[in-house]
Parts: sequence; C-alpha cells; structure tokens
Amino acid sequence: MSCPPCPRCQSEFVYQDQRLFVCPECAHEWNPAETEAENTVTVKDAHGTLLAEGDKVTMIKDLKVKGSSLVLKVGTKAVIKRLMDSKDHQLDCKVDGAGDMMVTAHFVKNDPAQ
Repeated sequence: MSCPPCPRCQSEFVYQDQRLFVCPECAHEWNPAETEAENTVTVKDAHGTLLAEGDKVTMIKDLKVKGSSLVLKVGTKAVIKRLMDSKDHQLDCKVDGAGDMMVTAHFVKNDPAQ
C-alpha cells in the first residue's frame, strides 16, 4: 500500500498508524478523511477577489526580484500554478519574461480577460 506524501513537509517516508498517517520527519499526524477540508487555501488579490489555480493575474506594482537585477514592471502578466498558505508568498506563478517564481498576492490583481 502506498501512503500519500506529508501535507506539511512533502516527505515520502509516511507510515500508517491505525486510522492516521504519520510523518517521521516533521512528526505531523493527520487523518486522510479530514485533509480535504483542511487543504482549501483561500487567497485574495489586492482588490479582494478570490484567486484560484490557473487564473491569470497582472502586477500592480514594480517588484524587485531578490538576488537579481530583474524588476517585474506594472502590467506584467503571470499564470498561477499553485496557491500556498504562507506569510510571505502565496502564489507560485509562471511570470511572462521571468519564468517560475513566488509572488505575494497583494501585489497582483485578477485579470478578467482570461
């Protein structure tokens, strides 16, 4: 039987203990029946619109990319690949002209012309 990866640290060394799955690396225990309700991440853009995976967004502010001289200008478009529950960066995006990177949700707006 194959166990799912840990939802907290993505470790593959998960084992089952009766009804719970246990991760030996981060000590996270979870019931697989309850994880679907917990894993719903809600992220809103700068205007309060709910974002979803696959949405196209537009930058509303010039953003400097850490560790690079690259600047994402206002109007740069991106496609959301994954929503994350993080304090710093909530969006894993494919940014036009820059590639894959993490973006903070309050610096983008949902692009209605999808």
